[in-house]
Amino acid sequence: MTAVLEKLQSLSRAERLAELETLIVAEFKAALLMDEDDELPLTDSFFDLGLTSLGLMDVRQRLEELLGRGIGSTMLFNSPTVELLLDYLTTDVLTELFPARRQ
Repeated sequence: MTAVLEKLQSLSRAERLAELETLIVAEFKAALLMDEDDELPLTDSFFDLGLTSLGLMDVRQRLEELLGRGIGSTMLFNSPTVELLLDYLTTDVLTELFPARRQ
């Protein structure tokens, strides 16, 4: 288990979600050469923000290393926003940390 997963596991569900979002945003800001204080729109396409396909694959690799899980490249290209990536990670990749809520 990676250090990031261990940290997430120790948090409440709401804190996990916030921490995961912070991690994702930080990785995309770094790839886009944004300052820490710059705002990254969560609903804008990575490509509209200036990220190239190669840059996206670099971010994917880094997130996979941090989370110790695979991230589908098809998903990244078909749903290229931080908001959709966060949803994908919580519903399809990190299911043990984000179990489905009963309606």
